Amino acid sequence: MWFANFFIAGSITMVLPFLSLYIETLGNFSDKYVQNWSGITFGVTFVAAFIFSPIWGKLGDRYGRKHILIISACGLGLSVFLMGFVTSVWQLFTLRLFMGVFTGFISISQALISTQTPKHMAGRVLGTLQTGTVTGTLMGPLLGGVMADALGYATSFKWLSVILFITAILVFIGIHEYTLPAESHEKTAYSSKEVLFHIVKNPMLFMVMLVSMFIQIAHFSIQPILSLYVAELHGPVNVALFSGIAFSAAGLGNLLMTKKWGDIGDKFGYIKVLIALLFMAALFYFPGAFVTNIWQLVILRFLLGAAIGGIIPVRIAYIRQEAPVAMQGEVLGYNTSIRFFGNIIGPVMGGALAGYFGFASVFFVTSILLLMCSIALLGARLRQSKSACDHSMVKH
Repeated sequence: MWFANFFIAGSITMVLPFLSLYIETLGNFSDKYVQNWSGITFGVTFVAAFIFSPIWGKLGDRYGRKHILIISACGLGLSVFLMGFVTSVWQLFTLRLFMGVFTGFISISQALISTQTPKHMAGRVLGTLQTGTVTGTLMGPLLGGVMADALGYATSFKWLSVILFITAILVFIGIHEYTLPAESHEKTAYSSKEVLFHIVKNPMLFMVMLVSMFIQIAHFSIQPILSLYVAELHGPVNVALFSGIAFSAAGLGNLLMTKKWGDIGDKFGYIKVLIALLFMAALFYFPGAFVTNIWQLVILRFLLGAAIGGIIPVRIAYIRQEAPVAMQGEVLGYNTSIRFFGNIIGPVMGGALAGYFGFASVFFVTSILLLMCSIALLGARLRQSKSACDHSMVKH
């Protein structure tokens, strides 16, 4: 599953360096047209994923997650393969939309591994799995750029599709999904209404899922303007290289710490660690507004990645703890939808703030959002502890 996630994350991010350049080859367009459609064709994938993630999660709960993973990898492979033959921007847009329908592979794989893992070590195992996704995400753009230069854009899409089809074969041959017996008090199937009710009536679970959205907003708010900010700090010389270093610094911090944070969550409690990580992320985001050279920004991005890297496995391990096995796929599907919603809001918010109030405002607002999440989660935990204490006293 680690290798499958590595291939999927790498393949999806490989197209990022040349998506806008590919659009340029489809007609005689103005720079503004290319920039607009690059954003639209990139973002539409998240819109489709936002809608379909809970549906795939529910189907995985009911019919087995391995089958859904194979369908997802084949759907991604087919859409990427056809992108190599497009002759218009509308065709590319339609295929990116179609691709979004099948973009839940990584969240379904997390649900699969989560349900096959004992609760007491879920954080460590999910942290290890997350390193596969992060490694693929780090290497994808670099390999995609090299491939596009060597083979051309259209041929690159066709070769990428081969990797995705190989992933489907890897899952088919290498993954055996055990059917875990439900605990005596648990049902074996839940309706969507019951799943939503379970989330809403559990305030801490609901809060953790909301935090998912704000983490993605924080992570993506800086994406559209990071290159521009790097150019302002460093000047125009080798701006693409230094922007790449700034982007990758967060991924490297994420890669080095994600497994460790999962392990710490197993030992000390997921909510405690989540509160601490949110506070740390807010702390590392804020000084970004005051940096005076590129290396200060790179160090802060590394520290931010180290904090944010732990949030994913810790959050999923907590959901594993709180949601019955028979509904975990759908709950994680809703969680993924909320995350994708954050992916949509983040770049729009970051671009608007930078445009109207300057680069520093993005760091200030994002830091405040993360700090508020940390405080809100701490408040929910204190209320939960008080409620449990009151209930215990009434019982006695």
